[in-house]
Amino acid sequence: MKSATKLALALGLAIAADAAGAKDWEKVTIATEGAFAPWNLTNPDGSLGGYEVDLYADLCTRMKVECTLVAQNWDGMIPGLLAGKYDAIMSGMSATEEREKVIAFSQSYGSTGQSFGVMKDGPLADLPHQGELFSLVTNPDGAKATVAELRPLLEGKVIGVQGSSIGARFIEENFGDIAEVREYKTTEQHDLDLQSGRIDVVMASPAYLMTTIKDNPDAGMIMVGPRFQGGMLGRGSAVGLRKEDGELKEMFDKALSEAKADGTTRKLAEKWFGFDVTVY
Repeated sequence: MKSATKLALALGLAIAADAAGAKDWEKVTIATEGAFAPWNLTNPDGSLGGYEVDLYADLCTRMKVECTLVAQNWDGMIPGLLAGKYDAIMSGMSATEEREKVIAFSQSYGSTGQSFGVMKDGPLADLPHQGELFSLVTNPDGAKATVAELRPLLEGKVIGVQGSSIGARFIEENFGDIAEVREYKTTEQHDLDLQSGRIDVVMASPAYLMTTIKDNPDAGMIMVGPRFQGGMLGRGSAVGLRKEDGELKEMFDKALSEAKADGTTRKLAEKWFGFDVTVY
């Protein structure tokens, strides 16, 4: 009888603790960078825009929650989430195995991979395999052979990447021993150094590069070489969440499934990218 009483008491305390720790997701704060167009950007008036800004509004309506969007520097994105400054990240962040050791991710909502940007009158303007896609998962041999072909062309060059990005890891692992790799807080910063001749090439999202080139036609930047996708480059951009917030993850997953099914993600992607980046 005493054992049964103790068990019932323990169960009651556990249930009470769970109830006290459970969060009522009526309000959700989401962080984005505001400097990674067209995924996310800052308008001249200071407001936030881009694919993810439109998408978050749609998802929050589906989840029936009140959402607040805040700007956060990229290098503090995950620490801020873990510290409780906000509840979710929607900032062109790829769901990689390395990041999944620290945080959880929703299903993916977009993927464009990584490619190279150079100056049109520079020595790397004719980088081979222009526009060809190489998957690190479905075509690892082709990707490996292409990297081997690029190595002598990039040897001794200075390569710019955004710090803590999937492109930074890819460049460091494949070219870090034969080229100088410089990390920047934002993609805009490495673009400026490329245009001023302080670096020779950048690696970034093709969607970002295309938008930058389109918006700054006189800058002289072009996108060249192959596009890499998958593997260490992740399964695509997804909502970053704390591991303990399983209910919120379920809410985002359900809303994303609905947005994909009714064509919302496709329409928003075509608006901001010019093509469908949805990961189905």
